[in-house]
Amino acid sequence: MIQLPLRIAKQHQRLGRTQFAALPWRAVADGIEICLVTSRGRGRWILPKGWPMDRTTPAGAAAIEAHEEAGLLGLPEDRCLGIWSYAKSGTPHFAMVFPLRVTQVLDDWPERAERRRRWFTPAHAAAKLDAPELRQMVLGFVPGAAPPG
Repeated sequence: MIQLPLRIAKQHQRLGRTQFAALPWRAVADGIEICLVTSRGRGRWILPKGWPMDRTTPAGAAAIEAHEEAGLLGLPEDRCLGIWSYAKSGTPHFAMVFPLRVTQVLDDWPERAERRRRWFTPAHAAAKLDAPELRQMVLGFVPGAAPPG
């Protein structure tokens, strides 16, 4: 199934804000590594994420955010690993997570001065993340696997 661009009507945005996140990964000799970036504010480890973009699929938007926030280029998958929720300034936010197989790590990227990036084993990456739902997605991630359900 091909993923189509997603457009969220203004009247529905007041119920919560939707974002798309990338789960950047690469194969290594003993498995995979997950790349996390720091948030701008408190410097917490997070996944690259951003807002829906016109004429861009959710997985494509997540890939664009991975480039801007972490300097990662790769192949996004059109399967959603799950959704995690959080509140920001009293507004509920829902982030859909899409795998991104990283094919290139850039030395320079748009938000390089504002963020750090680092590669972790899945277990170490999960331990760095605050959201329990996100930790479970990272720990349960299998490249190329069909989504649960």
